[in-house]
Amino acid sequence: MNDYVKLHISVLLSGLTGVLGKLISLSEGMLVFYRLWLAFIIFAFMLFLANKLPKENFKSSIKIMGIGALLGAHFLLFFASIKYANVSVGVVCYSLVGFFTVIFEPLIEKTRFSVKDFCISLVAVLGILLIFNFDSGFRIGILLGVLSSAVFALYTIFNKTVSKDTKSLLFYELLGGSIFMSAVVPFYIMSGAAFIPLVNDFWYLFILAFFCTIGLYILHIQALKTISPFTVSLCGNLEPVYGILFAMFLTNEVRDLNLMFYLGLMLIILSIVFQSFGFISNKRKCKTNNPENYAKHHRNVVGLQECRSVIR
Repeated sequence: MNDYVKLHISVLLSGLTGVLGKLISLSEGMLVFYRLWLAFIIFAFMLFLANKLPKENFKSSIKIMGIGALLGAHFLLFFASIKYANVSVGVVCYSLVGFFTVIFEPLIEKTRFSVKDFCISLVAVLGILLIFNFDSGFRIGILLGVLSSAVFALYTIFNKTVSKDTKSLLFYELLGGSIFMSAVVPFYIMSGAAFIPLVNDFWYLFILAFFCTIGLYILHIQALKTISPFTVSLCGNLEPVYGILFAMFLTNEVRDLNLMFYLGLMLIILSIVFQSFGFISNKRKCKTNNPENYAKHHRNVVGLQECRSVIR
């Protein structure tokens, strides 16, 4: 299969996850619990059959599992945003990841703060503020979506500090996220949330775990081997668009959206365009003036894309 086709399928699967979250009748806590455990068990079984189970040392595996807990928290907040608002709001709020990354990365990695990137990402913040005001009933969902993007920004930053073996990353992060959700689930059960999925939920959960987690990850990593990180990044920015289109056709969300939402969405898309041009400029500057920095820049973007490959 052509790697460009694989890339677009992975982005389509990523856009589909929000709709599946809306279609599944379980609460967000139970949904993420089943998704992570199903994905982990299926992936572990696949590695076992291929005799490729990862072998990280104890310290590294615990660190990766801790980052997996961040992934689980991101999933939890993302699906909670969809449950309290709708799919369109949930996927659009994800666009704030860049804004939080600009803020968190200098604090965590002691790198230089980029005023230009911060100003560009503020355009997305303005878009979210417009959407925040379009329906007061969606404000809790929007706040949860914003928190979800903040947690994912932390996940992407910390994920660059651990093993570069993709099998180990997915295996231990799914395990860490599953254990984290096992600690969270009792609170949902005590609040009266349903524990047993309905018949349709089983099918949706399987699609979410196998196709939209493991399949998405494998396709994305395969595409990264031959396609430039910049192309992968641009294509990944289509995810909110696909998510909204899926929601319109499969859940009839279009009736819930008004002019303020679309104005906010246009600002977010504008922010993504600005970030893309900024990436091109930085890439050319690094390549021309300092090949070593260019190589480092390239590796960082590849690492970020591998992080993005399992976020939904």
